[in-house]
Amino acid sequence: MKKELEAKYNYQLVEDNRYDWWVKNNYFKANPDSKKPKFSIVLPPPNVTGKLHIGHAWDGSLQDAIIRFKKLNGFDVLYLPGMDHAGISTQVKVEAKLREQGISRFELGREKFLEHAWKWKHEYAAIIRQQWAKLGLGFDYSVEKFTLDEDINKIVTEIFVDFYKKGLIYKGKRIVNWDPMQKTAISNVEVIYKEVEGFMYHFKYILEGSNDYLSVATTRPETMFADQCLVVNPEDERYKQFVGKKVINPVNNKLIPIIADSYVELDFGTGVMKCTPAHDLNDFEIGVRHNLDKPICMNEDGTINEMGGNEYQGLDRFEARNKIIENLTKNNTFIKAESMIHQVGFSERSNAIVEPYLSDQWFVKMDSFADMILKLQESDEQIKFYPERFNGVLRKWMENIHDWTISRQLWWGHRIPAWYHKDDKTKIFVGMQAPEDVENWIQDEDVLDTWFSSGLWPFATLMREEGFESKYFKEYLPNGVLVTGHDIIFSWVSRMIFQTIEYTGKIPFKDVLIHGLVRDENGTKMSKSLGNGIDPMDVIAQNGSDSLRFSLLTNSTPGQDIRYSDTKVKSAWNFINKLWNASRYVLMNLDEDFKPWTEEEILKSDNLNETDKWVLTEFSKVSKQVNYLIDKYEFAIAGKMLYDFVWNTYCSWYIEFAKVNLNNQETKQATQQSIVYLLKNILIMLHPYLPFVTEHIYKTLNLKESILEESWFAKEFKFETDYINIVIELINSIREFRASNNIKNNVALNWSVSKGNLEVVKEYINDINRFLNEFVNANLVLKNNIDSETTSLPVLDFFIEIANADFIDKEKMLEELANKKSELENEILRSERMLNNANFVSKAAPAKIAEEREKYELYKQQLQLIVDKLNKM
Repeated sequence: MKKELEAKYNYQLVEDNRYDWWVKNNYFKANPDSKKPKFSIVLPPPNVTGKLHIGHAWDGSLQDAIIRFKKLNGFDVLYLPGMDHAGISTQVKVEAKLREQGISRFELGREKFLEHAWKWKHEYAAIIRQQWAKLGLGFDYSVEKFTLDEDINKIVTEIFVDFYKKGLIYKGKRIVNWDPMQKTAISNVEVIYKEVEGFMYHFKYILEGSNDYLSVATTRPETMFADQCLVVNPEDERYKQFVGKKVINPVNNKLIPIIADSYVELDFGTGVMKCTPAHDLNDFEIGVRHNLDKPICMNEDGTINEMGGNEYQGLDRFEARNKIIENLTKNNTFIKAESMIHQVGFSERSNAIVEPYLSDQWFVKMDSFADMILKLQESDEQIKFYPERFNGVLRKWMENIHDWTISRQLWWGHRIPAWYHKDDKTKIFVGMQAPEDVENWIQDEDVLDTWFSSGLWPFATLMREEGFESKYFKEYLPNGVLVTGHDIIFSWVSRMIFQTIEYTGKIPFKDVLIHGLVRDENGTKMSKSLGNGIDPMDVIAQNGSDSLRFSLLTNSTPGQDIRYSDTKVKSAWNFINKLWNASRYVLMNLDEDFKPWTEEEILKSDNLNETDKWVLTEFSKVSKQVNYLIDKYEFAIAGKMLYDFVWNTYCSWYIEFAKVNLNNQETKQATQQSIVYLLKNILIMLHPYLPFVTEHIYKTLNLKESILEESWFAKEFKFETDYINIVIELINSIREFRASNNIKNNVALNWSVSKGNLEVVKEYINDINRFLNEFVNANLVLKNNIDSETTSLPVLDFFIEIANADFIDKEKMLEELANKKSELENEILRSERMLNNANFVSKAAPAKIAEEREKYELYKQQLQLIVDKLNKM
């Protein structure tokens, strides 16, 4: 029975309840027992710290488009959803909420605090699932995971124990990045460096038994309480005589030695540096080499401890800094403060200035893992990055690696499976379960860095309770692709690679698609402080999910940032409306008993007219190219091709041609079949971009239950129909000529054709007249000579000659032809370079090479015509 679309496109009507219908009917459910080829994406788990932002919408749209594309191409797909507990970030949020109620987590205790954290998680997880549904993300919810799920925790614990026994995890005192606000260590990638205006402070360290002094500069005077020595270069002639002597530390009057170490640069500053092993990484290394003590002069909250004495103890580090300057100015040991711009590290989560701090922490040894990744990426089994340049970013990280601090002084997270003996804290037990005599042991209070558990995400989510025997693990690892931002290549991507290989022997994913940031219309990074953030749910409420997705995807180039624009969203809505109206027209012109032909029946039909053959041939070319491009994650280029085909080829041209053929009993049936067949396949190709509206329109065609049961266009139509393109080019050229010369439609143009296929023009003169709203004598003659008194419009391999005495400027015409000549010469040169480039010819798709060769020949034909015209004039 024939169906019709509503008179107007209403995105709310189209999108409401559709997602629930997909989920209820298991259209997103993976089947590991299926014989189809497998393809999987494990969602980069969003943090349960709050709602999804526009970056999540872009990331999710890319992944969902890939999943739907693969499903339509015959794959059994798994799109696995999940969320991240996000240790520090979530604990900060929960603590802030408790403070509003006048509650401290320390008053609550660990267990009660975790109850509040879980309550927070459940609240925001529910919101995030609602947002996933609005975006139309095709998840298999039967396998959804959370990073603190019991089975994930078991795997995390097992891997920690395994790595510890292999010597890959160790505990030791090292300089770490310390967040004094959160009172926890953080990793290098959680430190954001900013240029800050500060000072270089110069002090006198007076030599013992003398009035002479050495001038020492530092940006952190508050660490002077823990100074252990001054250091000079052993080759520095200025200071050789002082090595072995002692100086007086100006903040506490304690004597410290002068030592020699080649770390100090001869030509940097004064050539003398203070060494504070517990508060600087380089100083720590010097301390190790020279067996120095490593006292700490600060508490975990950034206040000065007992080393500061009565006057400084308890002061905040920056308060202490000011007081030091004040006091040492009075006793004449402060020399000067030089203003400077320097890089200062800030905690990514709390925005506190990071303190280099000696702390007892757990670390992962990174040298062997770095070597593992470097060798992998040099081999034939390498993980492919899109764009490839980000493989170089990964390599650079691995070549300059430091051991990874994995312990965090938090409560929300995977608790470290280590216990210390009550009577001997040097005795450590690491295991899956607590020691048998647990009453004699105390478990480590710390939790693991969030990235440790999320680094297991590609396989931990698939192992389920069955472990390595899980069908999901066997069938869907490696994942097909990871879609993520360039900012977490080291913090997440690299860790997933080495943790997955070390534990499973498999790579985590075959491809990595890197994208940038969503910026505002001016190219500024979005942030709460600037107030330029975009809530994707607000955009969907105003324009629909499809409009948002299409605007994001059609601007998505691998590795690049995109600019969010309301105008682009409105443009996407207009495109969907165009598709809607075209579909409505098609459905209105079908008979009640219409039944679609198969592809074979269309191919074998003798009733297809020339425009049917032309549009099927054009569609075949586009389908092949779009398939290739999406497979390479080039959504912007593929989207533009689809947009142009639908808007111009299908709607503006073919449907207009079809209006005549649908009123002709001889051509009606074949045109109905062609126009419906094309509509169906247009919907299939657009489905990854526009899942909701394509499903809605598809349902009106009375084919299968869902568009997700369809297959990507496979048959190839190849008819010789280039002459239709000649007709279209002719019509476009005359339209553009009218527009550029501001000629009204009621002014008749006297035009003719020279140097071309007159028969094509004669055959299609009625269509040409109809499109142009002109009436030209069909008894056209072919002009062998180019008329210098007419305007010549190049159309493929011939000219349209327009008698133009009333509205042409000959000088302007000469200028335009000369410009066109120069433009074509440049295009020919560009084309020659491409076709002579062995790299392009060996790597580009055959269709792309063929297209470039066709352009090259066409450019040469057009250039010759213009040269002839210029010579004539």
